[in-house]
Amino acid sequence: MKPLLLLLALALPVVATTISVVPIHEPLSMHGTDVDEGITETGEALQATVTARPMALSGAFPEALVEAIRTPHKFPTNSPNYKVDEVNLLVLCNVGITAEGKDDGLHVALNVSHLAVPEGVDLTARQVLKLALVAIHKTLEDYQGPQMAPLHVHVAIEGVSDDTASLKDLETTYKLEGE
Repeated sequence: MKPLLLLLALALPVVATTISVVPIHEPLSMHGTDVDEGITETGEALQATVTARPMALSGAFPEALVEAIRTPHKFPTNSPNYKVDEVNLLVLCNVGITAEGKDDGLHVALNVSHLAVPEGVDLTARQVLKLALVAIHKTLEDYQGPQMAPLHVHVAIEGVSDDTASLKDLETTYKLEGE
């Protein structure tokens, strides 16, 4: 009986998860506050910003990093007057994000099929996507720094309709060097 139990124990898969604390850059709305942020990456002063926050993540990197950009985010506050429950623009505006590693690099898709900028967020759909592109680039730049091989990134805009077809011109491809 003992040899059978040993054989069964050896046949079971061993699952180990590595959890890493990493910076994730997010496109954030600052609606409900009294500030405009100078966004040098887009060349506009907006009531929005791209900033990093630490996250503990597991999964395939860099795919999990990119997908974490669309994580719900509520600003901590000490003001009883600040009542905004969500500031991540991808969550607020229903923009999906997926990432998949392929032979020719990392393929990222921003899905705009349900995109809707809510009332109170003083941005256009194009501005939201530009901020998302900055967040993707900065997140991958942080990841890529210590890597040996370059990373080719392809960002597609998916789920466009007649109303959002012009957003396809935001699609981009770039290469991030490592060490």
